[in-house]
Amino acid sequence: MTPREVLAMCREKEIKAVDLRFTDFLGIWQHFTVPVGKLEEEVFEDGFGFDGSSIRGWQSINESDMLIVPQPETAFVDPFSAIPTLAMIGNVQDPITREDYSRDPRNVARKAVNYLKSTRIADTCFIGPEAEFFVFDDVRFEQNAHEGFYHVDSVEAEWNRGADEMPNLGHKLRHKEGYFPCPPSDQLMDLRTEMMLTMIACGIDVEAQHHEVATAGQCEIDMRFSDLVKMGDQMCLYKYIVKNVAARAGRTVTFMPKPIFGDNGSGMHTHLSLWLDGQPLFAGTGYAGLSEMGMHAIGGILAHAPAILAFSNPTTNSYKRLVPGYEAPVNLAYSQRNRSAACRIPMYSASPKTKRVEFRCPDPSCNPYFTFSALLMAAIDGIQNKIDPGEPLDRDIYDMPPEELAGVPKAPASLEEAVAALEADHEFLLRGDVFTADVIRTWVRMKRHKEIDPMRLRPHPYEFCLYYDC
Repeated sequence: MTPREVLAMCREKEIKAVDLRFTDFLGIWQHFTVPVGKLEEEVFEDGFGFDGSSIRGWQSINESDMLIVPQPETAFVDPFSAIPTLAMIGNVQDPITREDYSRDPRNVARKAVNYLKSTRIADTCFIGPEAEFFVFDDVRFEQNAHEGFYHVDSVEAEWNRGADEMPNLGHKLRHKEGYFPCPPSDQLMDLRTEMMLTMIACGIDVEAQHHEVATAGQCEIDMRFSDLVKMGDQMCLYKYIVKNVAARAGRTVTFMPKPIFGDNGSGMHTHLSLWLDGQPLFAGTGYAGLSEMGMHAIGGILAHAPAILAFSNPTTNSYKRLVPGYEAPVNLAYSQRNRSAACRIPMYSASPKTKRVEFRCPDPSCNPYFTFSALLMAAIDGIQNKIDPGEPLDRDIYDMPPEELAGVPKAPASLEEAVAALEADHEFLLRGDVFTADVIRTWVRMKRHKEIDPMRLRPHPYEFCLYYDC
């Protein structure tokens, strides 16, 4: 879509306001709104000014002025605004130099794609994330000096089998049995379909929607793969739509990886493939139908996985999902079909066009632009340096004897370990100026000071169960 086409759409749809969106450093959409009369062809070059000093991880107060330059191909009519509103994603720039802002996550993703092209390895990176989430009917939480608690509830949840719901109709989902019972056990089918249709209306190509494994409203809606930057955009729009459809229905959605103890957490298995001149590069005659390039890409991903996890699994809660027994990959290995491996080669089809690598560690709390970019940079490094991924593990890793399992590299067990891994291993991210040293430093500093340290300093409710009588 061109700027003129966007302006024509505004007239056709009788748009009254234009909402400009960008992603903060941690991956959450931010926005401000202007009257539609301010949207002229020139602003697609000149941009709109805004204050960047209050955005997490961005400018200092003495360098607060920034520009957002709307990208016409991202335009869509907001399905949740009572007043007709057009939304567009923008690129963030310095108003003086007009350089793209190095801490803008979308800019990092654009640079990653440009770096891929500069290597001549490929001209396209396709990404296909499978983001899971929970739909709750009620959520309450608090943390202060003298108390700390959370409470989530769902009409589907196993713990409500004995609740007085006047009437309680039963049909609750037992732990780990949410995949795929029909209604009435699945009580969210219509809500997910509404989410799916809203996504389609906003331009997202949706493949399927379904209930996920956990009790208490775990769901998944699958998007068709797309190029890296566009998929980063779509992942932000996906979250926006899912949360707002749920809110309109009087429910709440979280992409927090592990909100329920004792059941599966929410992951975001991410599929990656490289193409050149319209041809897939990961298809070949090797293991699981992979090419040598595909194998080396896996080698790079596994070699740099601990550092990648600082972006792809960026919360302290992420590592409560990455534990054995809940279908989460804690061992850095690869396999065909085996979902207990960190990297899997899906075998649904024999077509070369479907040949891809699935990295199963990420979760949907991540910043998609950073995560997809880090994954691509690791794959490129593996290809350039011909990193051997070793032998595949085509067994159930969780059933291997301890002495055999001890030789399999492990994913970080905490955010602190992942951040330390990123500090020690980030040279591959700096190539092509994709992730700058400033971006890495800022990410590490924010994770340590805003998340790791605050969690370390606070008593946990379960500690009272363990230690109050000591």
